[in-house]
Amino acid sequence: MSKFKITNRFTKKTIIEGEAESLKLFLEQNKGADLCKADLRGADFRGADLRGVNLCEADLYEANLCEANLCGANLCEANLRGVNLYEANLCGAYLYEADLCGAYLYEADLCEADFCEVNLCGANLCKANLCEANLCGANLRGAKIKFAQQTDVIRAMCITIKD
Repeated sequence: MSKFKITNRFTKKTIIEGEAESLKLFLEQNKGADLCKADLRGADFRGADLRGVNLCEADLYEANLCEANLCGANLCEANLRGVNLYEANLCGAYLYEADLCGAYLYEADLCEADFCEVNLCGANLCKANLCEANLCGANLRGAKIKFAQQTDVIRAMCITIKD
């Protein structure tokens, strides 16, 4: 059985530790848990219920959040580079200035999510639900959005492709 230890990257304090299999259970039982600035690189949260969790400035580099429920989660300024969010629910999630470069968001539900100033370069948003998502100032350079559910309600007027 593998172990996990989540530490705050800035204070170096241990937030939680234990058997890796219990990490998902801990987060599911502690709705709205505060994992601000936590080091969660490569973590496996497949199918986890992470509604309302605070992952502000957390490092989730290459984490697996496939089919996870992140509805209303705070992911502002989080490192989500290369993360797998296939069929994840991010409805109403707050991702201001998060880095999702190369993220896989295929068929993700991004309805009403705040992607303001988010880096989505090279991300796969194919078949994602972007209904009423705020993409103001988002970097979509090289992002795949073909066939995404895009309606006239999307606040896409202020999307810019940054060099």
